[in-house]
Amino acid sequence: MISLNEAQQFVLRALTALTPVALPLQDALGCVAAEEVNARERVPGFSNAAMDGYALRAADTLNESVRLSVTGSVMAGDVPAKPLGAGEAMRIMTGAPLPSGADCVCMIEEVTIDPDGRAVLIDRVVRSGENVRHPGEDIDVGQVLITPGTELGPTQLGVLASQGFTSLLAHPRPRVGVLSTGNELTSSPEALPAGKVRDVNRPLLLALLRQSGFIPVDLGTVEDDAGAIAEELRRGVLACDAVVSTGGVSVGDVDFVKTVIGELCGERARSMQVAIRPGKPFAFGVTGSPGTPIFGLPGNPVSLLVGFELFVRPALRLLARHRVLERPTLNMVLDCALPRRRDGKLHLVHVVAKFHEDGRLHAERVVRGGSHLLSAIADANVIAIVPDGDGLDIGHIVPAMILDEDRLIPTPVRSTL
Repeated sequence: MISLNEAQQFVLRALTALTPVALPLQDALGCVAAEEVNARERVPGFSNAAMDGYALRAADTLNESVRLSVTGSVMAGDVPAKPLGAGEAMRIMTGAPLPSGADCVCMIEEVTIDPDGRAVLIDRVVRSGENVRHPGEDIDVGQVLITPGTELGPTQLGVLASQGFTSLLAHPRPRVGVLSTGNELTSSPEALPAGKVRDVNRPLLLALLRQSGFIPVDLGTVEDDAGAIAEELRRGVLACDAVVSTGGVSVGDVDFVKTVIGELCGERARSMQVAIRPGKPFAFGVTGSPGTPIFGLPGNPVSLLVGFELFVRPALRLLARHRVLERPTLNMVLDCALPRRRDGKLHLVHVVAKFHEDGRLHAERVVRGGSHLLSAIADANVIAIVPDGDGLDIGHIVPAMILDEDRLIPTPVRSTL
């Protein structure tokens, strides 16, 4: 067996980020920028009202109470038809440009309007610049908006849109092919024939990839035949940036996937027995130039989930040029024991955890074990990383890989009132 760290390093050292492409803004959410983007316009581009109210001259309010003649109105998108003179005010809406001569806006709530609407009374001193958005206040020409390596969130895309950009150079989302192997598999909704099982791994992996921000490509299923497996993996390599297969990597008589990966990838392939439980068997290789990775994960669904989190997801994030490759890890207090025996392996245990009033993350329940028991881990939101030894008792601290941050917070009790 080899250590988890050695297996992970073998995978990551073999990979390079995908070549950047010009991505439309609507397709760039979650991608990583590959260029510096500088502002070419000021934002705001002109002085405009920050509030609904009346545009006026601050100098007219120095006596604290003043009646001003209303000479017009300006809506957002309008251009003021005339300048504002002394003793005058103009009705103005949020975002509308200030008329020439005005230097402040008094909020509508602070204005008394004459019944005929032709004059307004203001009973306080309004400062110059009050409730005014000034040109370049948010963004100035030449300002750096995006640097290479920035993960593009909604705010970054909004900033780019404010400058009129419709695309930018970024690392694309990897297209990832998913192939299930095994004579026993069926995707039919009909009653199961004798000896057959439904293909769970392919839908599971396709969903995991989509959830993680990658582009899943369904390569279907293939029987336990070395030639057929090789043909399907080659097809996947031609169409995708990475390929993930399930099954065929252990020590069975028809576990051909690991052999085929070795044949396709040569010296850049390795069949491994990793010192973890579940998920010990794992195969990986890189084929072609610059290199398309092929991952061979175990066929048991819980082992597959662990392999995805430890090997596949970090590698795909590297292809997409993300700086942070792994899930966040927090120390967790055990409210339930984690028994185990010494076997030279790192145990990865699915757990239901919540933050408690002490501000710490607590393991509340360990789910039923077994690499084939997929439904048992459906509620798990973290994976406890349990070192080799005789287990951990209640109160011990253990590292936890966070799978679902949203479910770490206890559900609030809703009032019935």
